[in-house]
Amino acid sequence: MKIAVIGTGYVGLVTGTCFAETGNDVCCVDIDTKKVEKLTNGQITIYEPGLEKLFLRNLKEERLKFTTSLEEGIKDAEIIFLALPTPPGEDGSADLKYILGVADHLGKILKDYKVIVDKSTVPVGTAEKVHAAVKKNYAGEFDVVSNPEFLREGVAVDDFMKPDRVVIGASSDRARKVMNDLYLPFVRQGNPIIFMDERSAELTKYAANSFLATKITFMNEVALLCERLGADVDMVRRGIGSDERIGRRFLFPGIGYGGSCFPKDVQALVKSSQEVSYDFQILNAVMDVNERQKLHLIPKIKKYFKDNIKGRHFALWGLAFKPNTDDIREAPALYIIDALVKEGATVSVFDPEAMNNVKQLIGDKVTYAENQYEALERADALIIATEWNEFRTPNFLKIVTSLKNKVIFDGRNLFDIAAIRELGFYYESIGRAPAVPEKK
Repeated sequence: MKIAVIGTGYVGLVTGTCFAETGNDVCCVDIDTKKVEKLTNGQITIYEPGLEKLFLRNLKEERLKFTTSLEEGIKDAEIIFLALPTPPGEDGSADLKYILGVADHLGKILKDYKVIVDKSTVPVGTAEKVHAAVKKNYAGEFDVVSNPEFLREGVAVDDFMKPDRVVIGASSDRARKVMNDLYLPFVRQGNPIIFMDERSAELTKYAANSFLATKITFMNEVALLCERLGADVDMVRRGIGSDERIGRRFLFPGIGYGGSCFPKDVQALVKSSQEVSYDFQILNAVMDVNERQKLHLIPKIKKYFKDNIKGRHFALWGLAFKPNTDDIREAPALYIIDALVKEGATVSVFDPEAMNNVKQLIGDKVTYAENQYEALERADALIIATEWNEFRTPNFLKIVTSLKNKVIFDGRNLFDIAAIRELGFYYESIGRAPAVPEKK
């Protein structure tokens, strides 16, 4: 098939590349001239494990192309994917100006039947708005379909190539056939293509992300209770996760969720609920708890240093909101940095992929280390904010020789408490009793 993907952000680039990988001819469109030049010249613009290899292969085979011209991009395309930003507005609702702007333009240049697909995460009713925007300037046949993405940053290529399910909201038999033919190569192992109406498909995406955010937040609440009752959240997690009705995934406590999806999608679903006079109380609580959770380590840090961290220097491992990505949107690490700096502390940071993005955002507010051990030099304590694999089994001798004090505040529960205590560290984590070195 010939496919156009409008937007070359995270979703657009993964979508375009993966469709090209199965033999389709894909043209990606973006108004950012510099980005299009980079992509055309083989320079990938996002970090996502496994994506660059597919990107370069399909670019070489000329199945994947890039342009700034919408007219050129959709020429001969059977399907047009809209993978455009839907940032939250001041009131929390998703801003549809980019999607509706492109839809308006499409109406002026369409010449034959197309299936226009909302790939972006959009509020219920967006497909109807897109249809109206196109129809305003185009009298021919076309269909608008909702096809939400369920990509996890860090494993997006696998998620796209081997999806748990494909959700398609379409009213037209013609559009359903086109979308079914497109996705059949991705579901050969029997995972379902689920057809439904457009509004249900739009709500499915918000409901899925909001449920997962709720699950994470519930476990964080349990962790806080464990700290007060003397229970171990790791034991509780294992105990409830073995119940197949609950499952093991998304039960790891930490310092809150971040990223481009969960915060925005939960907020947007709450806003959509308000618009129809429904008070979504659970999600309001989820947002409140998550905001507090991002700073859960700060009181622990201040208590250890007798409520005065002015002039203290901290090492911070991890800046991205999760491992295997360079995405720092709503990352808990940024909240921790702000809190420490406001108290008069200084911070040296390291992250395998997200350093440049943080530099662009906050500049010289922190010191940027070349590696994880350099960040430790002359630091009063180590703070861990992202669970990168290389942080899981570090060289503790290097940590001991670099840190002023054998003190670790771990927001991701990376280390075994007994083992860390045996090494003589004071160790605070989430939902577990502090490890205090034994007096000899």
